[in-house]
Amino acid sequence: MNLNRNRKKRPKKEAPLWMVTYSDMVTLILVFFILLFSMSQIDAEKLKTVTESYQQRVILDYYPSAVELDQASNLEDDEDENEFEGMTEIEETEELTPHDLEEQVDELERLLQQIEEYIRNEGLSDVISATRTEQGVVLVLQENVLFESGEAELIGDALPLLQKVATLLENIPNQVKVEGHTDPRPIRTNRFPSNWELSGARASSVVRYFAEEEDLEAERFQISGFADTRPIVPNDSSENMKKNRRVEIIILESD
Repeated sequence: MNLNRNRKKRPKKEAPLWMVTYSDMVTLILVFFILLFSMSQIDAEKLKTVTESYQQRVILDYYPSAVELDQASNLEDDEDENEFEGMTEIEETEELTPHDLEEQVDELERLLQQIEEYIRNEGLSDVISATRTEQGVVLVLQENVLFESGEAELIGDALPLLQKVATLLENIPNQVKVEGHTDPRPIRTNRFPSNWELSGARASSVVRYFAEEEDLEAERFQISGFADTRPIVPNDSSENMKKNRRVEIIILESD
């Protein structure tokens, strides 16, 4: 009897079931790490672009605009262009040719001659003097024809004089600056703690008379008080200090 024939074949041993599960898990972990590795290889330029885009979006979201970004950019460009155009126009208007300068000088000279003639005709030569400066034509009125010493209220004799000056200014369209000046002697009163207040108050009194009593346009006038800082002669004598106590009415050069 052949024993080999009668011997039953034993089934082949197969891998345990847990090995299948284990191999599946290892495969998944391998795939997971491959994915992580591939995702970590990011282009630096792309990363920078994405980051900047995100930051810009955060800023714009935090500060909402009334107009779209493109429109805002266009508006800014237009404003810059208008600004430069305006600067160019100003520069062009400020450029004066020698002919223009000569005409301005001639105009001021004619104005000075007319004022001097008016002063002579009105008999004001003893109380008003007219000169030319870089600012324009200057009328100088001494303190004693306008105010009492240390005061800023116009005296009665000053009114007819200022009325004639107002008639002159009424026929001249230029802007007018009125300046008050004193001598260096100190003043300390409740109303005028120093010569600054006194000089400014005197200039203000003259302008107030022109505007309220003679109906001249208040917008034409400027007021300044310089105390004793701008003497026309040295303050080394009583006569010179008298000359420095004055009110100047400056008819400014026209624009």
